[in-house]
This record gives sequence, structure tokens and C-alpha cells, in this order.
Amino acid sequence: MTNFLPDDYEVPAKNINYLRFEEGENRFRVLDTPILGWIWWEVEADGSKKPMRIPMDQEVPTSVDKDEVKHFWGMPVWNYKEEKIQILEITQKGIQKAIKTLSDDSDWGNPVNYDLVVTKAGQKLDTEYQVSPKPAKKLDPGISQLYVDMHVDLTALYRGEDPFKAPV
Repeated sequence: MTNFLPDDYEVPAKNINYLRFEEGENRFRVLDTPILGWIWWEVEADGSKKPMRIPMDQEVPTSVDKDEVKHFWGMPVWNYKEEKIQILEITQKGIQKAIKTLSDDSDWGNPVNYDLVVTKAGQKLDTEYQVSPKPAKKLDPGISQLYVDMHVDLTALYRGEDPFKAPV
């Protein structure tokens, strides 16, 4: 009998439409301006957790524990490792501050013009992140066109919908 599975087989990632920082270097290119808001998780009747998001200018419901609410940025990115467009949600303040600092810096400017590398080290509460910009370079026109053709709707995140789903 030959091998049960192909030698190059890998189990598919669960959330392939979302970039999740893995241990080590995570290189990506921001493709558009982020949406900003608040995120928390609600437990469903079956015990699963569902993310709830609202725009930054809205009030979090009083029934929600304020300690469970995080500020988030949601943005489309090109993930070099996966070679695909994904949504990146950033809730880590250190990463947000580092990217904002780069964005505000006249030498770096808007992160759509250069790649970012977020290096993740550690686990759970001992996790540390480092943000490093790469020299500015033009994004591959094929990636730009792919993004335009996808019609990503980031505001769908506020409605609990899939931002990749074509508008009806």
C-alpha cells in the first residue's frame, strides 16, 4: 500500500480568510484603510463564541462586561505566506501603536505603501509582538487587481457577516 495521504498534504487552516499571527515572522501588506471599532465575544446557546463588533463611535451595550471589550482595527491584507487576501483584525495595543507611529512618520507614511512584519514570540499572556516595516515598494499589480475584483466589504464585520461575500 502507498502512503495514506500525499507527502505534501497539510490540513487546511480553519479560518483561511483571516490572518492570525503565528509564532515567528508574519509578513503582510495592508491593502486599504482599516475600519475601527469595538469587539467582544458572546456565548451562543450551543456554547460556541461569536464575535460582536460595532463602530468606534457607537456605545457598547451596558449588558457587556467592559473588561471583555477590545478596540480593534479590521483591514484587508495580502498574506505573503498564504499568498492570498485575508482580513486582519488587530486588537493588540502595542501593534496598533507601532503601526500608528509608522503611519504618522513622514519617512514611512501610509502602510499601504510598504510591507509590515509582525514577529510573534511566546504564548498566551507571555506573548510579545514586534512590528518591523520593510522598504517601500510597489505592490504587484495582480494583487491590487485581485483586491479590486473581490469587492471586500469590511463593514460586514459590524453586521456579523462575511466581508468576502458578494453584495446581493
